[in-house]
Order: sequence, then C-alpha cells, then structure tokens
Amino acid sequence: MTQTPLTDRTALNKNRQRALCAPVLFLHEIAAAEVEDRLSVVNKSFTAPAVVTGFPQFWHSRMPEAHIVSDDEVLTLDPGAHDLVVHALCLHWANDPVGQLIQARRALRPDGLLLVALFGGATLSELRSALAQAEAEISGGLSPRVLPMAEIRDLGGLMQRAGLTLPVADTLPLTTSYANPMALMRELRGMGESNAMSARRKTLSRRNVLLRACDIYAQAFGTADGRIPATFEMIFLTGWAPDASQPQPLRPGSASARLADALGAVERPLKD
Repeated sequence: MTQTPLTDRTALNKNRQRALCAPVLFLHEIAAAEVEDRLSVVNKSFTAPAVVTGFPQFWHSRMPEAHIVSDDEVLTLDPGAHDLVVHALCLHWANDPVGQLIQARRALRPDGLLLVALFGGATLSELRSALAQAEAEISGGLSPRVLPMAEIRDLGGLMQRAGLTLPVADTLPLTTSYANPMALMRELRGMGESNAMSARRKTLSRRNVLLRACDIYAQAFGTADGRIPATFEMIFLTGWAPDASQPQPLRPGSASARLADALGAVERPLKD
C-alpha cells in the first residue's frame, strides 16, 4: 500500500512563492548567524560549501560563495563535491528526513561537515494547542493544522543512521511576541510556513473555529500587556563524513591504565 507523504510539495512551493511578496525572514537571519558562529569555532577552512534551502535568494546573500540547491526530494548535489553542506531551516518539511541527510552526506568529501538547522517539536506549541481545543469544541474532531516536528532526543540518531560521525545536537529556544494570534498567522504566511500537509483540509477554515482559537490562545497564553507569545524551537545538528583522521573509539579491553589508579581510589571487588 502506498503511503501518503506528510508534505504536499506543490502546496509548500506555492506557500514559499507567496511569501516572497512580503517575506518574513527573521528566523532565517537568526539561523544564518548561528551557522556563522558555529563555523567560526571549527578549526577548518571550507572552500566548497553548499546550502540546501527553500529560500535561495536569502541564503545566497549570506553565503554568496556557496552552491545553493532546493530542498527537493532528490537533492541536486554531486557526490563528494563539497566540504560543507548547510541544510537551512527546511528539513522539518522533508517527507524522508533520513534520505535528505544521506544525500547530504554523500555530497561531502571525507571529513566534510554537515550542519543542519531545523524547527523542533516545541515550535508553535501554543498555536497547536489553541487550534486543537477550538476545533474539538466546535467541530467535534481534529484536522492536521500544524506540522509535527522532531524532538531533539531523536535527531542525533538520525545523523548516525545517515552515516555521519561525531554527531552533536543542540537547541535554541526562541519566544516571539505578537499583538494577537491572527498577526502570528499572517507572519507565518510571510515565512512560507503555512499548512502544507497532505492531510490538511482543502477548504477554508471555519471562521468560528479560528475566532475561538484566538480566544483560547489569548486566555491561556496572553501576557499582561495584552500580547501573545509564540515559541520557535530551533535545533542545530552537526555531523562529519567519515575519515581515517577522525578520533576513533578504543577497542573494548584495550585500555593500558586503570581508572582507579588515575583517580587515586581504592578498588574494592564486589561480593558475589
């Protein structure tokens, strides 16, 4: 049986094209600054970078020397052509995230670096909760409205499954503020992050559901000044293409010194 993909790529591309009319790219600005910070502490110069992104104009402006490719299901990256691949705030839309990572790893030279920025599971938690409660109250059920996103505890394992070594995952929680939930939804359209799930409702949302969601959002999460917060969890993953020069784990039983000696401790055998 053929499984329906999570993301409707046609709808996603339409959302991104619409966003270019009045783009809201402050989260990409933050991601780009974080990428630059992380690269600045790597003791290595990169001469053949590539960037995978849904917003090529922005990332070309930040990394003009990089080869920019779309986050299509099949990445247009040549095997072994790059010493750095940045997957920039689009892996959360991938129907096959491990496949995307494998393709990026294959594009790396030995000891090349993959750096991924994506949204994590806490993103838009307030909006998700308000929409779910409103729809349950009014429609008696739920429809997919906010993309499910991965938790950081699962993402390091994805890097290893993709064949990358020395994987590291860390998170940057961000809280933004809006006049009301409708202002947040308008800004999501400007980000190109509107609902593009294959299982979404294909008709316009009922006005009473949206109005009720706005009320719930404001009541549950509103601040004293009448505004509402919105959480964006940005997760960063790094991993390296395997190379013989990298640190290797020791073979079990190959240690030449005892931990007790190094700590100056008295070793006592356990009783049977």
